[in-house]
Amino acid sequence: MGTRGPRRGPGPPDGGWGWAVLGACFVVTGFAYGFPKAVSVFFRALMRDFGAGYSDTAWVSSIMLAMLYGTGPVSSILVTRFGCRPVMLVGGLLASAGMVLASFATRLLELYLTAGVLTGLGLALNFQPSLIMLGLYFERRRPLANGLAAAGSPVFLSALSPLGQQLLEHFGWRGGFLLLGGLLLHCCACGAVMRPPPGPRPRSKSAGDAPGEAEADSAGLRLREAPSGGRTRRRLLDVTVCADRAFAVYAVTKFLMALGLFVPAILLVNYAKDAGVPDSEAAFLLSIVGFVDIVARPACGALAGLVRLRPHVAYLFSLALMANGLTDLSSARARTYGALVAFCVAFGLSYGMVGALQFEVLMAAVGAARFPSALGLVLLLEAVAVLIGPPSAGRLVDALKNYEIIFYLAGSEVALAGVFMAVATKCCLRRSQDTTPSPGTKGGASDTEDAEAEVDSEPLPTSAEEPGGLQALAVPSPGTGPSEPEMEAEPGLDSESV
Repeated sequence: MGTRGPRRGPGPPDGGWGWAVLGACFVVTGFAYGFPKAVSVFFRALMRDFGAGYSDTAWVSSIMLAMLYGTGPVSSILVTRFGCRPVMLVGGLLASAGMVLASFATRLLELYLTAGVLTGLGLALNFQPSLIMLGLYFERRRPLANGLAAAGSPVFLSALSPLGQQLLEHFGWRGGFLLLGGLLLHCCACGAVMRPPPGPRPRSKSAGDAPGEAEADSAGLRLREAPSGGRTRRRLLDVTVCADRAFAVYAVTKFLMALGLFVPAILLVNYAKDAGVPDSEAAFLLSIVGFVDIVARPACGALAGLVRLRPHVAYLFSLALMANGLTDLSSARARTYGALVAFCVAFGLSYGMVGALQFEVLMAAVGAARFPSALGLVLLLEAVAVLIGPPSAGRLVDALKNYEIIFYLAGSEVALAGVFMAVATKCCLRRSQDTTPSPGTKGGASDTEDAEAEVDSEPLPTSAEEPGGLQALAVPSPGTGPSEPEMEAEPGLDSESV
């Protein structure tokens, strides 16, 4: 780049059209997280019609969640290649088509392929691009924005669960799936809202620019590497983030968390029904979790945005995980409706804290520029845990006819994740930052208010090259300098191609 310094744009608007984007993220997050859990209302009818056990039927929700998480890298690549809006529009159509086709299923395998694979893929192609776009519109208010967007999950869960019960009673599970498929078309409207944020126009390539810098074409800035042969190729997924120590700690935490976090919510309705609770009241338990969750997520997001707490958001996240795990452990023997209501209140509070903080912690760990790739890789790892946790829990229920051991296992896994996050952050990440301080280090506190101010106040290097001709605009490998130039032409994040 010669002597040309980094181009500083106006930055995220932290408002304006961003509030419309936030509203769309609210709806998409609600469908992505609430829909797989709300489908559990139909499990008893599916078990009766297909003559299957609970573990076999629970694979519908598990596959849906696994597709939501496991296709993260695919979603990252598609967003980089085509932008957020087209990917979300296609995702909305796929999610709707999956549920419509599931209403005609005659075997469980057909349900796995339609409601599980197709709808799960559609939800994934909506969920990840919406989070990426939210990060482009908010920076100073990002913790609050993440908390408000995450509140869509409990809102939709509290609405979809009773709605599913009503549809089941009036139209059967086939009619309910058909109508829910039509409801998922709202994801297309949310995708249409994802307008790229305003920013400086890409400059034309000058004679002084080296091969491998961002090129201006009809699709906007696209980052390319220039191999020795002269041909250019796009970097669609930044796998170098895996070498980041903060990312590794977060990934292990998320894997342990996903093994048990969703199990109580998936089993709750059938657990209550087996305890003698009427069907309508059992379905309302998920609504109680949702109502508490609605308050917990925005409140926790606002709390995490405070100047004194934002640098320590990783510890707040670990505290939320431990609280959720202890709630499962202490409520394993709950059998009366009053005890189940108390469990739902405590579970909803801790679950909301986890939901509000999980993506804020990842953004703070790797930075906004590498967030799309990091999110895709984390979701892929989480998919493996989701395929292990709920189906194994369902199989244990079929074998033992006892939910108590399930709550003990789920609570232990989530509590262990919280302990690991706190210990690793204290012993590994903080110690490495103390021994090798660097204003551009990709650590757990690299995205705090103080760190941002420090980076902004220091001059950045005017020229930097990586082996193979990749210039400083490319996503750097761990250990490189400040990351602000990444924000200009990160693949798929430029204002023209999102």
